[in-house]
Amino acid sequence: MTGFVRRVLRRLGERVADADPEDLASLVALRDDLERAIQAAVQGQREQHGTSWTEIGRALGVKRQSAQERYGRIAS
Repeated sequence: MTGFVRRVLRRLGERVADADPEDLASLVALRDDLERAIQAAVQGQREQHGTSWTEIGRALGVKRQSAQERYGRIAS
């Protein structure tokens, strides 16, 4: 499923490149939606599965402490 989403986002970027500058705001809003989805996923991993901050950090490509600092306030 993530492969499909990536293809759609790449195509959207190409379309916005050929569109009005105002359309760029809609694309940027997707970044905020993606961040909220990541926050929900981290919270679910922590609460429902007991996933450690080390594992979450590894999945995010950051250190445990960075993951906890960024998402720990939301997903304690």
